[in-house]
Amino acid sequence: MTAVHAGPDTGQGGAARPETLAAGLDEDARRWLEQARAEAAAQAPGWEPRFAEAGRRCGPADDARVLLLTAARPDPADLTRLYRQGTAAERRAVLLALPLLETDPAHGVPLVEDALRTNDTSLLAAALGDYAARHLQAHTWRHAVLKCLFTGVPVSRVAGLASRSRGDGELARMLRAYAAERTAAGRAVPDDLHHVLALTEEER
Repeated sequence: MTAVHAGPDTGQGGAARPETLAAGLDEDARRWLEQARAEAAAQAPGWEPRFAEAGRRCGPADDARVLLLTAARPDPADLTRLYRQGTAAERRAVLLALPLLETDPAHGVPLVEDALRTNDTSLLAAALGDYAARHLQAHTWRHAVLKCLFTGVPVSRVAGLASRSRGDGELARMLRAYAAERTAAGRAVPDDLHHVLALTEEER
């Protein structure tokens, strides 16, 4: 299982502002990123290789890749291809960019759902940002919260957790069933489960 990374590589909520990101890069990396963003904005043929190259050029590269995606604004087919053909890090950047690109749920939700089927916890965390909070159907979202508990992704990474959990009786039922299974097996119940269960008991 892939561990959840800390720091900008798996941050939620989209990329840093260009000037904030650039401030943490050396001169060569800043120059490279400026050129790559210009190529992406112009839809130059070489911008997609730049997207892949960002990890080597900019270190922890989620923010850099999201900046390239928001500059290029690829159409749904190209965005889906970048996700499907990408490495785990490239897929993570696509997931983080979805709300910034205002991606139609018909195209973005299948990418989120694909990430939720994996056991890569960095993808799970990236998938459960603002875009999922707005667009995932209740059944899928509930199972995503349970998967966080299964895999150790902190529920603090789930955008909109409080508002979507509040008064959700079905989620409460699922949480209690999972807690009972763990107790019966002599295993500890995660603190995060108690936290989410308390949210479900709040009135809408």
